[in-house]
Amino acid sequence: MAKKAENKKETFKSIHRYVQMSARKIRPYADLVRGEAAERAIAILSCYPSRGAKLVRQAIYTAVKNAADRITMGKTTSLGILDIRIDGGPMSKRFRPKSRGASSVYYKRTSHITVIIGGN
Repeated sequence: MAKKAENKKETFKSIHRYVQMSARKIRPYADLVRGEAAERAIAILSCYPSRGAKLVRQAIYTAVKNAADRITMGKTTSLGILDIRIDGGPMSKRFRPKSRGASSVYYKRTSHITVIIGGN
């Protein structure tokens, strides 16, 4: 018996790791464009001056360019965002001086941005 050729849609991925910003500040911009077309998501995020929006926009743009490199026909206009995740990365402990010679800990948080795009 011959196996049937499965019609799998190709997906393309971009991962931006160790971003020097907390995931909590980036997630609202990921929620804003989740499920949109890739070109429209880039246009939406260009209107926001926030650093978090810029980071998400760059990750989406990189995923589109990865798709353009791999697709032979060059049709990247029909790509949509299938999945976008903002995960927390490693944290660095830092110390801040307090009164009477004491100190308190604060964390320098990082995050990972994962974007998966594919055909609609």
